[in-house]
Amino acid sequence: MRAEVIIIGGGPAGMAAALFAKRAGASVLLLEHNEKLGKKLYITGKGRCNVTNDCEQEEFLRHVLRNPRFLYAALNHLSPSGLIDLLHSLSCQTVTERGNRVFPASQKASDVTKAFAGQLAANEIRLHAQVVDIVTEGHTVTGVRLADGAIIPAKAVILATGGLSYPITGSTGIGHELAKRLGHTILPCSPSLTGFNTQDAWPKKLQGLTLKNVKLSATWPRKGKFTEQGELLFTHFGVSGPLVLSLSGFLAGSDPTAALVTLDLKPALSPAMLEERLLGDIKTNSRRTLHSLLREYLPASMAAVFPDILGLDGSITLNQFTQKDRDTLIEGFKNLPLRLHTARPFKEAVVTKGGMDVREVNPSTMASKLVGGLYFAGELLDVDALTGGFNLQIAFSTGALAGTSAAHAIH
Repeated sequence: MRAEVIIIGGGPAGMAAALFAKRAGASVLLLEHNEKLGKKLYITGKGRCNVTNDCEQEEFLRHVLRNPRFLYAALNHLSPSGLIDLLHSLSCQTVTERGNRVFPASQKASDVTKAFAGQLAANEIRLHAQVVDIVTEGHTVTGVRLADGAIIPAKAVILATGGLSYPITGSTGIGHELAKRLGHTILPCSPSLTGFNTQDAWPKKLQGLTLKNVKLSATWPRKGKFTEQGELLFTHFGVSGPLVLSLSGFLAGSDPTAALVTLDLKPALSPAMLEERLLGDIKTNSRRTLHSLLREYLPASMAAVFPDILGLDGSITLNQFTQKDRDTLIEGFKNLPLRLHTARPFKEAVVTKGGMDVREVNPSTMASKLVGGLYFAGELLDVDALTGGFNLQIAFSTGALAGTSAAHAIH
């Protein structure tokens, strides 16, 4: 068995690399140690595969947290609209939803895998193939070594093994180890786009509750600042949901306890508007209890614990409510403290912060600056964005560029 270009890793980056290398005229072999390709596609868009975000390049790059300039050539090679057109040409129709999020029309991640894998012959894909080393001669790639000792010759190798997030999908960190052995720098890795354990117990009491149209704000040392409106989910460990995952992208690798995080439960209402509404309710319903009133302001489960969170007595009647009580309640609505403890582990993170130092990679080709014939793509690189759709696009784009570049370098 031999191939001109060997791709290690059958996720979105690896599949794109194999397809584009083949289209550029190279013989390819895609090696995946799982039993099937594309497992990483299932963890975005609540399992529906948020394949990309249909926006212009500058808008896209604003969502990239680290090393956005590194992606210019990759996004020029395969832009979000280009990926959508490619999927359509491969008989995978798409739909665009709120926020320009793009999904397969079938809502099945497997259809995206089929679109790419269907362009490769059976002998161009090898499953259950565990690569343990990249073989070199001097400073040039000559092939790969498998776990059974077999060596497969190649003129180029593309590492597309993913980072450390969701190891169940096959992201074990082997790519970082293989690159490190060849002299590349691997930056410290942290889980990103993940939930947080909280210091306080009250968020856990609200397990399963989703708050919509709330605003999450945070500040942290060195002038860090985050403000975003959307959905937040309370869980058995603390908090998660789109807002929290976005915040985790900024806090990845730092101490979450150093962040001052607050939740605005009523972003559409100013403190003055809230006070006016409260005074009106107190005037017309003076004998109601605070617990009873709060059910008109908050979901029932949160209304039940809200007074305790703020140190108020939920059983008092509104005619006993003081100005100080009103101020405390309004402050709770507008600036509810959310004390974070630790980020959730890699097994629950959507992406990895850190990894391959992109200063050692040519952004125009995805080629190693240290080893001839070696290329990189996808989450292995220290480039990550705010949402899964943007990260999948990064994987497809860098994979496409790596595959095309490797094939052109050979011929």
